[in-house]
Amino acid sequence: MQIQTQVQLKPFNTLNLEAIASHYAHIQSTDDLLAALDFAEQQQLNVLILSGGSNMLLPEQIHALVLHIDIQGIEMLDGDDQSQRLRVGGGQGWHDFVLWTTAQGLYGLQNLALIPGRVGASPVQNIGAYGVEVGEFIDSVAVYDRQLKQFGSISAADCQFAYRHSIFKDEPNRYVITHVTFKLLKQPDLKLNYGDLKTAVGDTLTAENLQQQVIQIRQSKLPDPQEFPNVGSFFKNPLVDQPVFDQIAASFPNLPHYQQANTQVKLAAGWLIDQAGWKGKQLGSVGMFHKQALVLVNYGQASLTDVRKTYRAVQQSVWEKFKLLLEPEPVLFDQNGLIRSHQDEK
Repeated sequence: MQIQTQVQLKPFNTLNLEAIASHYAHIQSTDDLLAALDFAEQQQLNVLILSGGSNMLLPEQIHALVLHIDIQGIEMLDGDDQSQRLRVGGGQGWHDFVLWTTAQGLYGLQNLALIPGRVGASPVQNIGAYGVEVGEFIDSVAVYDRQLKQFGSISAADCQFAYRHSIFKDEPNRYVITHVTFKLLKQPDLKLNYGDLKTAVGDTLTAENLQQQVIQIRQSKLPDPQEFPNVGSFFKNPLVDQPVFDQIAASFPNLPHYQQANTQVKLAAGWLIDQAGWKGKQLGSVGMFHKQALVLVNYGQASLTDVRKTYRAVQQSVWEKFKLLLEPEPVLFDQNGLIRSHQDEK
């Protein structure tokens, strides 16, 4: 493990923002991790964890030690007639891992195909798509606890998974995720909650077909980050109480919505943004994608300032039309490598 200085992170974040890290380390093992954290402590540097770079907003200069987690490997653990546990390195590519599970006859993650990023980041955001959240299939998360200075394991129950949320977002500077243990099914249990997915799957009710249709739908709507740099869905789908939904739906009867178990209603942020006139609209080099209004795209050499200007304008338009404040999904970092709240921006 080598500590590099003045490293350009543009190739390592999918929004393609220029960001120079004062210090950088490529982490391929737990020994690398310990050595890097020891260096950061000696040099009194904050630590920024970089995984696939698909859910982060970086400033142009970062005075911190950036740890690029690249721990690989898939290990089969115990199983029974219904399920199989497996331990996966945090640096494993997420989409490739999903494809691998399907090829192995292991089920549950097919709805999450083609989501960018790496396995280690999946519990943080509790990534979800088409009615499935990854937390449903996580058994435990292996971490290095920077507070206790020791390795440990956090059970799924203690991860406090919720919509786009986990304990790792509550304590972002405490844990470094090294591995994730999944508990997957040996028999398919297809989730077809979303109309466009159910229609696409049709009568071929197999996990393989479900996965293929998810991939095709995402490819038809979402831009390839290599062609149009983006972080995927930029805003969370808002969860509102029933009276709020009823009030909005009275004026917008075609409002897409998904009833939740807790009596709340999930609204489609992409539809709200589209209705506010932002689908395909740009401010300078940043805009909302013409095929999917939920995706913010860097069309040129945009800076973090450019990105902020655009997403704030989108928030304002949606607020004026629906009286709903959209919450950005990607994590915002400051020049010291620390996570900032979008609401605290100046």
